Amino acid sequence: MRSEQRNEAPDGPRRTIIVPGLFLLLLIAFGLSLSLGSVRIPLAGLFDVLLGRETGSPAWPIIIHTIRLPRAITGVLAGAALAVSGLQMQTLFRNPLADPFVLGISAGASLGVAIVVLSAGAAGGVLIAGLGFVGDLGLAAAAILGAAVVLGCVLLVSRSVSSVMTLLILGLMFGYATAAFVSILIYFSVPEQIQSYILWTFGSFGSVTWRQIPVQICTTLFGLLLALLCIKPLNALLLGENYARSMGLNVKRARLWILVSASVLAGATTAFCGPIAFLGLAVPHLCRSLLHTSDHRVLMPAVICLGATLALLSDLFAHLPGSQYVLPLNAVTSLIGAPVVIWFILHRKNLSQTV
Repeated sequence: MRSEQRNEAPDGPRRTIIVPGLFLLLLIAFGLSLSLGSVRIPLAGLFDVLLGRETGSPAWPIIIHTIRLPRAITGVLAGAALAVSGLQMQTLFRNPLADPFVLGISAGASLGVAIVVLSAGAAGGVLIAGLGFVGDLGLAAAAILGAAVVLGCVLLVSRSVSSVMTLLILGLMFGYATAAFVSILIYFSVPEQIQSYILWTFGSFGSVTWRQIPVQICTTLFGLLLALLCIKPLNALLLGENYARSMGLNVKRARLWILVSASVLAGATTAFCGPIAFLGLAVPHLCRSLLHTSDHRVLMPAVICLGATLALLSDLFAHLPGSQYVLPLNAVTSLIGAPVVIWFILHRKNLSQTV
């Protein structure tokens, strides 16, 4: 997108239709995630369960309350968090290929989780599980800290690098280095912990329990609140740091808060759900194409709704309704996200001007 179009809001009718439409689509996806699965629950039965009335089967309330409802809530939080984090990264680095996964934030969060889980061994894993809320909070804090360290390194290097493609390559290198540390931890870990960690890397919304959801809600809402407070700085950064400074923006402070927000969102999601690929990269581009704008006042609610919707639909496809099989969530999100990125690259001659 050309610079003069970056802050241009879409026309009123388009905004009035698309943003509420995305929210309606989110509600539909949420209902489908509760209704469909290995056991199909009709819409009337779903409302009966949610309202506490008598149901056609005694198993329906158990399925919804213990399995599908926490999984759906987790999907909404994770999808919204990753999409907003990706939007912030693309604006901050002025790079259309930036996202928490590509720039190593998810790898840093994975390192934080790996240090806590793998280095503790079997006894440490039992101890963490026994700590309850404190253990969940510590795991989330480790992931957020790992994400912040990697993103901080990328941000530090970005001050001396002018090319966005060079910065992208450096971010990938930080990610590879972080993955190398994780591999070393895996090599010296016990088999039981290795198996648990590998299953965690496949990505899943179903492993989050009701005990863990309050921690995820608090951390995600905190990250989203920071992101909403950074809307004006993000819009100013669309036209470059010099323009932002001319408008009176403290660029260093804005970078810091955007860094904190993105790290909290990506770190908390990775801690509980594993490293979920492509949502942070694909969703912002889909919203820009739908709304024809880079104005974050419009994009922020749009990416929240669309990110949550795609996360729920990906999880629904991963569970193969009517079947007992469950696919790795990362495989499904990659199948959705990869075509979007390929299409975007093929239809944009100059990637550096699209953010």
